Amino acid sequence: MSKAAPDTANHADFVHLRVHSAYSLAEGALRIPQLVELCRDRAMPAVAITDTGNLFGALEFSLAAAKAGIQPIVGCQLALAREANADASGNGNGGGHNVEGDQLVLLAQSEAGYLNLLDIVSRSYVEMGDDARPMVELADLGGRTDGLIALSGGVAGLPGRLLAEGQADAAEKALLRLAGLFPGRFYVELQRHGLEAEERLEPAFLDLAYANDLPLVATNEAFFAEAEMYEAHDALLCISQSAYVSQSERRRVTAEHRLKSAAEMRALFADLPEAIDNTLVIARRCSFMPTEARPMLPPFPTGDGASEDDALRAEAEAGLNARLEMHVFTADMDAGAREAAAEPYIERLKFELETIVNMGYSGYFLIVSDFIKWSKANDIAVGPGRGSGAGSVVAWALTITDLDPLRFGLFFERFLNPERVSMPDFDIDFCQERRDEVIGYVREKYGDDRVAQIITFGKLQARAVVRDVGRVLEMPYGQVDRIAKLVPNNPANPVTLAEAIEGEAQLQAMRDEDENVAHLLDVALKLEGLYRNSSTHAAGVVIGDKPLSETIPLYRDPRSSTLATQFSMKYVEAAGLVKFDFLGLKTLDVLQKAVELVALRGIDIDLGALPLDDGKTFEMLARGDTTGVFQCESSGVRDVLRKLGPDRFEDIIAVVALYRPGPMDNIPSYIARKHGREEVDYLHDVLEGCLKETYGIPIYQEQVMQMAQELAGYTLGGADLLRRAMGKKIKAEMDAQQE
Repeated sequence: MSKAAPDTANHADFVHLRVHSAYSLAEGALRIPQLVELCRDRAMPAVAITDTGNLFGALEFSLAAAKAGIQPIVGCQLALAREANADASGNGNGGGHNVEGDQLVLLAQSEAGYLNLLDIVSRSYVEMGDDARPMVELADLGGRTDGLIALSGGVAGLPGRLLAEGQADAAEKALLRLAGLFPGRFYVELQRHGLEAEERLEPAFLDLAYANDLPLVATNEAFFAEAEMYEAHDALLCISQSAYVSQSERRRVTAEHRLKSAAEMRALFADLPEAIDNTLVIARRCSFMPTEARPMLPPFPTGDGASEDDALRAEAEAGLNARLEMHVFTADMDAGAREAAAEPYIERLKFELETIVNMGYSGYFLIVSDFIKWSKANDIAVGPGRGSGAGSVVAWALTITDLDPLRFGLFFERFLNPERVSMPDFDIDFCQERRDEVIGYVREKYGDDRVAQIITFGKLQARAVVRDVGRVLEMPYGQVDRIAKLVPNNPANPVTLAEAIEGEAQLQAMRDEDENVAHLLDVALKLEGLYRNSSTHAAGVVIGDKPLSETIPLYRDPRSSTLATQFSMKYVEAAGLVKFDFLGLKTLDVLQKAVELVALRGIDIDLGALPLDDGKTFEMLARGDTTGVFQCESSGVRDVLRKLGPDRFEDIIAVVALYRPGPMDNIPSYIARKHGREEVDYLHDVLEGCLKETYGIPIYQEQVMQMAQELAGYTLGGADLLRRAMGKKIKAEMDAQQE
């Protein structure tokens, strides 16, 4: 038997190896920051998360634990498919499996083990059947177990189920089969949560372990932190099962399924100290943790063997020449005038190309340009570009965007700044109906196994959690509805339930007068913010330089055939994958359909060549006739347009930028200054150049950058750092920039 003399001088002498974080969706109630903080406070040297069937939180947990000085152990509680047409030992030819599964817990011991775990968990989703529950076939584990430590799963594991069914011989065969798959790395798991089955089967587990010289390990399956959380966690299980708390026939856990202290576990297994000691042995054997990685772009096939840098330069220069001919040069320009008009564009292109090449992002621009050109060639409507990417002349030259950055005073440094190294990120709109075709093209070009959408997690938000808890507690619908409606519902600025209670006297009164309402709110407060489900991000797609399951775990939504990542956006990028945004925009479908309809009357319209000074269009806008006009449809914007009377394209840009919380306070001044009813104030004479277009009111981030440049001699790169600190309200950075 494996034993260890515990070193208790500096840390606790027990390690939790069976923890369900909040990523065990609607089952685990331990948020990762909370788990890490608890382990640190209890001087636990290591901790493992073994979420149910997934690795959603693996990287987030690993980074958070390591930062706190705790050794992270990445694991997973898998569902092992029960083989049909086989004897109980699992020998035989499987012919599919039922919807139930036996538990098997795998812990990554090394990098090889982590990669095998990624593969196993990814396959459980990618290859899952119509029952939509991720499962692992025992036969499929062969050849994928190196670097993995396995725990038998206790009474819920395969040997445990067979023992419970009275099949002792079959249980022993199954145990030895598992031990053979994980030679020297298989532990017989004992748990004491006060369940009858655990107490009844423990002697048989001990006999099997000792008879076959297999080590024991004591675990406590933790779903929540403290016993006080038990009742709220029980409500969470009811939410996930669409059950009521009062129902007897439903899944339950006990108050013992909490994150117990090392002392509690030592006392609980005082008769089997070796089983506790082996938690430390396992922790010492697990020496790998996933870490952040540098961005990895797939190689872009240039065709003629040219480097990506050379290919980018050639395409950008040719593209700029075409853009200048179409949009900048006029028929009456002589050679000198053309040269003068082209010079600022050529200089800007050289600067941008140098920056892009030096930062190693040539491939990124080529990849984005390629799928946009393919879309346009296949009559799939693509937006003209928005966000900071519209400030790039290279992007304009490559037809990634259709806006002339110099014409609109846009800065490249807002998009790519050598003084703030970060991945470029184009926000690209495609027509909603045909967006999937573009993703399909990318999958075909780079490989199905290298392209995936990005997972997102739905949370129990303030108003929804009140309704959910009220339902499982069987409170009257009308009463719960009244309580829920007292919680403000503003997606743009969501409030927590605690903030809603603090700010609403009626809620406080209902809570103080009715103990059922008080109970509802108490449970809801404990569950608010926990993850309840998963779905795919509306736009994000990653493209890898190798099969994605070699870098991250993959997920498949049972309602979709498209693969997704198991890590959310933030941690996909931390893992080194590069995100591309494929946004679906219905407005583009409407525009495309309008072009097709007028074409039936013999009128051909090129949306990219529409004049920006059309008088009738401005008359329509000034009347507020903007139903169907993107970002100008709301009653508030229509009212502003009527008061403003826009007569130039810059007015439309200003209205869209101003009509949001905060900046909208400047709308009356903008209108008054435009019509001469209020004096234009530039704050300082040197700022007239950058604020003249907006009547002295700073509206755009580019203006902030220009102001910093004019007033304080910032470079545009340095000004971008200031702009970012302002936009993200980073006070420490603002203080550092003040001088």
